Amino acid sequence: MDRRTFLGAACSAAAWPIATPVVLASAPGERRLVVIVLRGGLDGIGMVQPYGDAEYLKLRPTIAEKDQLKDLDGFYGLASAFSDLLPMWKAGELGFVSAVSTPYRSKRSHFGGQDVLENGGGRADGQLTASGDGWLNRALALIPGARAETAMAVGQEHMLLLHGSRPVGTWSPRNSLDLEDDERRLLSRMYENDPLFAKALAGANMFSDSGSVRRETATTLAEFAAKRLNGPARIAAFSVGGWDTHRRQGRVITRPARALAAALAALKSGLGRNWDETAVLAVTEFGRTARENGSGGTDHGTGGMMIVAGGAVAGGKVHGTWPGLGEGRLFEDRDLMPTDDIRRWAGWMLAGQFGLDRSSLEKTVFPGVDLGANPGILR
Repeated sequence: MDRRTFLGAACSAAAWPIATPVVLASAPGERRLVVIVLRGGLDGIGMVQPYGDAEYLKLRPTIAEKDQLKDLDGFYGLASAFSDLLPMWKAGELGFVSAVSTPYRSKRSHFGGQDVLENGGGRADGQLTASGDGWLNRALALIPGARAETAMAVGQEHMLLLHGSRPVGTWSPRNSLDLEDDERRLLSRMYENDPLFAKALAGANMFSDSGSVRRETATTLAEFAAKRLNGPARIAAFSVGGWDTHRRQGRVITRPARALAAALAALKSGLGRNWDETAVLAVTEFGRTARENGSGGTDHGTGGMMIVAGGAVAGGKVHGTWPGLGEGRLFEDRDLMPTDDIRRWAGWMLAGQFGLDRSSLEKTVFPGVDLGANPGILR
């Protein structure tokens, strides 16, 4: 049963996947790339808050942090939920790119936004302009000497990001991740009046003794990826979900924030000295509304945040062009205005890590994208 069918209309499967595979591929050389898809729409300006913009507190009078905010550069501050990332920031191994997006606009669907993000050639209406494969798979086809790295496959589908003509392997462990009580009750109630599904649910050993749903943790995925990256693999991709913060954002975002920090720490620890050759790119399908809503959260938006990490990146800096939040500066008068394309930054990361030429990146990996000047995201 896929995640979309399982959760149905009751909750957003794209924002909260039950299971997520790790995908890996091998390539020559010592440079490594990890792509993490943050499913659900990370609130970039909630994570790295532009407190230096006077409009920010006006738009978010209750959810903006003040005393707990960790200053980064005199304009941006890191939200307290992400404080576990501070050591990596101070070491110059973590950075951010503000006000970035894919071409996806207006419809604000998780599935459409994620498809465009992972395909890399999407249009604003959510239709894919490439051949339905993933940009990382197309890049893999251009790396001389690249070959598939086959890992354990435990019945999980490929991520679109690495789906395509080049064969790659998938692997997914079984661990547990605690759910909120109302989420557990929801899953049980969905099938309590359907004998067939109720029986299947009861026999699936889906819940642990503590009542948590069995699922891989971000740390487990990162640990496994690090082991393979220390071997022949050079490219890995996995997801961290839970970023759909419509209600009680300050509380809801804590879990995925800690999961992301733990995953990055696990990658660094597991890679050892190979961390110096590694670049991590964490991307999300869209940002969130600039204004808070009436439920202490934010809704699906446009301009978002890209996270970069690793010993190979130019960390300790918030990159990108800030568009401002004042009158007339918001996209459709509701969202952070995008000032740059996620695909451009990803393209330059591929160029730096694997030597792909600009022409191939603009024609094949990200069709129609102008990479522009090198933004200097790598050391």
